[in-house]
Amino acid sequence: MWPSSSRRLVGQIQLCFQSFQVSHRRLLATQPQFHQPSPLTLRPYQEICLKACLDAHNSGASRIGVSLPTGAGKTAVFISLLSRLEPRRDRPNATRSLVIVNSIELAKQAAAQAQRQRPDWIVEIEQGRKHKASGDANLTVATYQTLLEAGRLHKFSPQGFKAIVVDEAHHAAAPSYRRILSFFHPEIQCPENHTHACPARDVVPIFGFSATFSRHDGLALGSVFERIVYHRDFLDMIREQWLCNVRFTTVKANINLKDVTISTHSGDFSATSLAHVINTETLNRLVIQTWLDKAAKERKSTIVFAVNVAHARALTKTFQSAGVDARYLYSGTPNAERSALIEHFRVGDFPVLLNCALLTEGTDIPNIDCVIIARPTKSRNLFLQMIGRGMRLSPDTGKQDCHVIDFVDSVDRLVGIVSAPTLFGLDPAAVENVVDTQEREPDPTNGDSRAAHPIGDNRLSVPDPKSVTYIDYDNPFTLVNQSQGILPHIARLSRNAWVDCGDGICVLECLGKGHIRIEPIPGTENHFHAHYAPAIHPETASALNISRFQTNRKILDASDLAGAVRGCDTYVAEKVLKGPLSLALWRTAKWREGPASPAQKLLVAKKWGYVYKSVRDFRELPDDVTFPERLRTLTKGEAAHIITRLKHGALRRYTKKLMIHRKLEAAIAKEKQRQAKEHVRVGPLAPIIPQSTVTVDVVST
Repeated sequence: MWPSSSRRLVGQIQLCFQSFQVSHRRLLATQPQFHQPSPLTLRPYQEICLKACLDAHNSGASRIGVSLPTGAGKTAVFISLLSRLEPRRDRPNATRSLVIVNSIELAKQAAAQAQRQRPDWIVEIEQGRKHKASGDANLTVATYQTLLEAGRLHKFSPQGFKAIVVDEAHHAAAPSYRRILSFFHPEIQCPENHTHACPARDVVPIFGFSATFSRHDGLALGSVFERIVYHRDFLDMIREQWLCNVRFTTVKANINLKDVTISTHSGDFSATSLAHVINTETLNRLVIQTWLDKAAKERKSTIVFAVNVAHARALTKTFQSAGVDARYLYSGTPNAERSALIEHFRVGDFPVLLNCALLTEGTDIPNIDCVIIARPTKSRNLFLQMIGRGMRLSPDTGKQDCHVIDFVDSVDRLVGIVSAPTLFGLDPAAVENVVDTQEREPDPTNGDSRAAHPIGDNRLSVPDPKSVTYIDYDNPFTLVNQSQGILPHIARLSRNAWVDCGDGICVLECLGKGHIRIEPIPGTENHFHAHYAPAIHPETASALNISRFQTNRKILDASDLAGAVRGCDTYVAEKVLKGPLSLALWRTAKWREGPASPAQKLLVAKKWGYVYKSVRDFRELPDDVTFPERLRTLTKGEAAHIITRLKHGALRRYTKKLMIHRKLEAAIAKEKQRQAKEHVRVGPLAPIIPQSTVTVDVVST
């Protein structure tokens, strides 16, 4: 071991050498430069974006937002912007710039990009204990977490800065960011009990760049930015081939998200609650099987987004048990290990990388050609961030497009779930038919392999349906024109006046002889059973104080509705109303065209809400009883149809479904309001100041 005096001497020499390096670089920065200009040529939309920023700045705006999708080159744009931005005339020495990011990876990427574009600049990083900037560099890239530390922010005096750039600016309304930004701009309100000693309070222009310029937690971005001056949609980028083409497969699974907790801050699913539903052995096997079927043969680099760390671990084990070299990382992965994993994945050393809440922002791995969304979300922003990892062009790796695989519930139990079809403005049900079509058409050149269709391909053929979905007229008072209240699909099966009573229940009234009832067999799919309930004469039933119907007699079981209806028609003609009597059951029977009886009208009127005096003799009604026009014209057949539905519980089922429908409508309306916040428009932002009680902050990654 060296003596302590020697160690101190060595440390002093190192510090002197570092100081010499910084001084030398600064000296070079002040001398005339003879280097070649950066070969970077901006894309047309990037030039338009720069012009919009400069025009807004020159017009007096000082808090400016820019919305560019993942892969659009945000870093190149804001480095170019800082290069072209001139200091204010009254502050010619304000030549420095500060870029605020939310992770060390983003800091390193931005610094490297700046050094490539402007090799004449001094570029420094302010992050943690390892990276400490001087505050005098041409460009400093700092993580917001570090700037919150005592003393780290004050070295960046506002008088010396011409601009502040906030990367991933959708975070900027959080209290942590406002504590920093209020140091540079007096119109940004600092959260309560966090004030900065800044005597000059100079206005430093702030530019925010984000692929998802909106927040889910209700914190208004208008508290930081005045307006959005440029917005470009990722679909435009795909159409113009600045981003790669995308293919998608939507997998319908039995996922019940109805009881998953929704975060009041984000409006999205709580990760802990969601994991209880998603992180199951069955669903994890479904994920790996889908990848094997749809992506394993053609895709070289797949990124998988899991719900939480436990889910990422479980999925990784499932992949590995299938012989797939899969690895995972999360926010707790040490920086060195994380960087090594990403680099090995980038060069193709292993095919599948899993993560949770880590690689959604700023991850530059262009070779990703498959994205698996193994965590449902209600956040359009999050979904865009996840699929954005695979949207970058990568011609050097032979990448042609990106295959997005996501998983949705096979039953629509919850509104607002974002999936690949909804993101691209397509009907998820129609897309599922496309997938089904493809699965029936194996590739003749490659066994049974199946490739997903790209979006925008309208040449797809839709297969003939294997089953028929019937429209259920739940309202018991609804009458179908020209069919005496008989629904079309039943009319095609039978001449008899079968009545649909909802929930798959069909009833045939047998003219005082009882009724036949067909209903689905619980726990089966498209299987039915039928029973006959013989009637007892009303006066006999009343005298004996018993039910008007005898015990049900089972008629049959059938594998479909058509078989059940035809079997019951045969039964009624042979056992209940024999011979010519059965003709009266036809829906075209003449008696159905006559006017409804007073008793029928009174019963229907009461159910429609009209209140009348008690009437014992239904053959004649009191003089004060009048019916509305619709009841006066009611026929016997129509009235019989309505009464049958009422007797067999249609009104109860209808009321229940109506309540569910109204709740669904309310949920949809609420969801539309939430989604409206995600829609980005060029123009002013509402200058709403968040309440001091809000404590939402950005989670460090």
